[in-house]
Amino acid sequence: MTRTEAQTRSELIDIQLAQSGWNVKDPTQVIEEFDIMTPLPLGVAEPRTPYEGHQFSDYVLLGKDRKPLAVVEAKKTTKDAAISREQAKQYCCNIQTQLGGELPFCFYTNGHDIYFWDLGNYPPRKVVGFPSRDDLERFQYIRSNRKPLTQELINTNIAGRDYQIRAIRAVLEGIEQKKRDFLLVMATGTGKTRTCIAMVDALMRAGHTEKVLFLVDRIALREQALAAFKEHLPHEPRWPNVGEKLIAKDRRIMEGAAP
Repeated sequence: MTRTEAQTRSELIDIQLAQSGWNVKDPTQVIEEFDIMTPLPLGVAEPRTPYEGHQFSDYVLLGKDRKPLAVVEAKKTTKDAAISREQAKQYCCNIQTQLGGELPFCFYTNGHDIYFWDLGNYPPRKVVGFPSRDDLERFQYIRSNRKPLTQELINTNIAGRDYQIRAIRAVLEGIEQKKRDFLLVMATGTGKTRTCIAMVDALMRAGHTEKVLFLVDRIALREQALAAFKEHLPHEPRWPNVGEKLIAKDRRIMEGAAP
């Protein structure tokens, strides 16, 4: 079905935002057609007409403090979402220039494909939906308060073998270089779980992550992993605990067995 941009917004994007808790009709949460004053080149006179030198972002998502958290730029379904990437980036940068404060996060979409861009940190990536306001505020807090990973000490009481330390350090340095995907290949008995726990510990202490999902391929291995996390990170809230059936959202470490 072919949709205009207006139809894409009302029939797809508005619904997708609502599914993540955003009310597009509430101006304390979302502003549509957000007016951005574009900076003028040096030496250029002020615009003479009301709309000259202005841009209008399709959506701006606001934090609880009413400040812009993210820009969402929309295209109709027949267009490639990526064609609005640079336009969305420009809107984010101009909003920061206009209002000061944090650089907003960047989204661009055609209603089917949604891309998220943490400008200046990681390249754009495709996502399955929009984050909630709480999620975006958490992302913003992490971005503003994290410490350099290259300076973070590894707890050798958890993983102290030379090859474990080298593996963890390589991942931490890769994250500092804006990489997102890593693969560690380790043989049986080399301490894979302890290596992961020490890495999680370093990431949490440096403020680079607040929640971790640890997956295994068998339930028996999940029980072993739970015991290891309990031993080495005893003060971090974990899920699941014995007898719990529902996911506890206040837990920082989630563990489960992949189907």
